[in-house]
Amino acid sequence: MNRRAMPILAAFLCMGFVDGVGAFVGLAQKQFTLSNFAATMIPFVGFIAFGFLSVPVGLLQDRTSKKTILLAGLVFILIGTALSWAGLHSYGLFLATILLMGIGTSVLQVAGNPIMRDVSDPKFYSRNLSIGQCVKAVGSISGSLVPALLTCFSVALATIGIVKDWQVLFPMYTVLLAITVLWVAMTRIEEHRDAGGERASLGSCLALLGNPYVLTMVLAIFLYVGTEVCISANVPLYLKDRFSLDLKTWGILGNSLFFVCLLAGRFMGSVVLNWIAAAKFFLLTVLVTVVGLAGLLFANSPQVGVVCIILAGIGCANIFPLVFSIAVNHMPERTNEISGLMVTAIVGGAVMPPVMGKVADLTGSTTLGFLVPLVCVLYLLFSAAVAIKTASDAKAKANA
Repeated sequence: MNRRAMPILAAFLCMGFVDGVGAFVGLAQKQFTLSNFAATMIPFVGFIAFGFLSVPVGLLQDRTSKKTILLAGLVFILIGTALSWAGLHSYGLFLATILLMGIGTSVLQVAGNPIMRDVSDPKFYSRNLSIGQCVKAVGSISGSLVPALLTCFSVALATIGIVKDWQVLFPMYTVLLAITVLWVAMTRIEEHRDAGGERASLGSCLALLGNPYVLTMVLAIFLYVGTEVCISANVPLYLKDRFSLDLKTWGILGNSLFFVCLLAGRFMGSVVLNWIAAAKFFLLTVLVTVVGLAGLLFANSPQVGVVCIILAGIGCANIFPLVFSIAVNHMPERTNEISGLMVTAIVGGAVMPPVMGKVADLTGSTTLGFLVPLVCVLYLLFSAAVAIKTASDAKAKANA
């Protein structure tokens, strides 16, 4: 990976900050004395922008540049986190921060995933995108891990006068974002455009959904992101309801465990993808996820439950970069449109958790709620089979 990819990796780190919404639910609920319904507005405002902005941003990107859109996304997140310097004393102001972070992240996702292709050797795009998602996982885990560390070392921090409140995250994010904006702005990036390619439009973008392969992969992203958010948000409740573990302790650590597994899995994926085709690895990683989620339904001890959470995290780790890169490499001349559709599908993170919650309410079991992400992942098995067959057909055609 060359030096031009370094500021893009920094942008991926910032991309992960909004994933902290899962951990923020419990923390903000206590801070602002919220009802359960009011607290659920946090992930909703964090993910809803993906559904409305991604396609228009993809079209705008086609007329400007990926770097311009990347910088715009970073600036939106920066504005949101900068509100913290005035003090997040009201829930409304906190929601405004999360909304701006969600808007910025949706913009950042549209540019960040395809721009990695511009700074990568084409044959290593899937690998480098996994590395980017690995770095993103570091940003994701900060939302739950930093508050946990602040709690563990609260006495020592108070002694030396360092704030121990979880909201210290936002000033920290602001500084990192400001550095990343300057770094990206000063980096020269040669963007690949196909000569003679048609300009993207809303019609051409939506028309891509008529392509069965593209539709399959867009739906895969929708269900994958829904699966990831379902798991990260419900692991603490699962540990509490099934094994009577203390939610105050395991709520944060259980959430962190899943994101640590995502981080480890993405690192392993970036190595494995040097030797195995992306489509085949897609199938392998989905199978691991199925085993982990199915195991949660039958786990009879906390130890087995934790092992299943680890398997689900490692399995989920590389699905997003694999699906995204496989789809873009299939139709590189439609990169901006595919990127817009893929990032729009991230709205699955706002849609699927309420479905899981409804199933849990109807059955009276948090454990049975995990049937929802399991069904989603079974669809991903179908998507992986389609990807393998398409790759095989393309190779046979090239050799004919």
